[in-house]
Amino acid sequence: KKAGTEHCGVPVFASAVEAMGEVEFDASVLFIPPLGVKDAALDAISAGAKNLCILTEHIPVQDVMHIMAAARESGTHITGPNTAGSVTVDECFQGFMPAFNKRIFKKGTVGVISRSGSLGTLMCQNIVSAGYGQSAFIGIGGDPIIGTTTRDALEALDAFEGTDAVVMVGEIGGVMEEEAAEYAAAMSKPVIAFIAGGAAPKGKKMGHAGAIVMGDRGTYESKSMALQAAGVTVLATPSHVGDALKEQL
Repeated sequence: KKAGTEHCGVPVFASAVEAMGEVEFDASVLFIPPLGVKDAALDAISAGAKNLCILTEHIPVQDVMHIMAAARESGTHITGPNTAGSVTVDECFQGFMPAFNKRIFKKGTVGVISRSGSLGTLMCQNIVSAGYGQSAFIGIGGDPIIGTTTRDALEALDAFEGTDAVVMVGEIGGVMEEEAAEYAAAMSKPVIAFIAGGAAPKGKKMGHAGAIVMGDRGTYESKSMALQAAGVTVLATPSHVGDALKEQL
């Protein structure tokens, strides 16, 4: 109904395909209710968007699988679902991270990866409070099926110019942190990690759909041991990140 109008001077279109015909764009950010995400994502992919940021959670699993398959076929990079977005500090951001708040984001050389938006914000605030700043933040999302894994994000920040260290905020559930540890072992840049959910009862989902322990895999202990074996500094709490950065940088 709003197609053809303007909002804050920006034209409103009925679809991403229509928008691409009028104004070229590289990225699409989805603020869409769960049952509408599939159609919106496929519209953006069909339009030729090369980056797709899906903030929504509680999307039907089969819809997510359909989106991922279409993205692989088209070469579209997906962040999320259930992501808080990403930030290149003082340059651009997508999603709802408070990139404009200088107490949380300040230009620096620390790259941050987080499955959780709230814990990612807390970690970034602690980094700034300790006198450091961030080069970039990547919120990968807390759902079981996501387009960018912890290892993917770690590889991206390892190659990102101006990043001297990486801080990972993980949580129980899945094996992404263990897989990232394999890559971290070969990195020349220091990696620091915090794993949330250490006090969670076994078998209980904590917050995110992906945060559930299955047997001996995905536990706080298994993640911490894998990361420490790879030379990663594992924090007891986010407030210790300043001391760890001081030792590493």
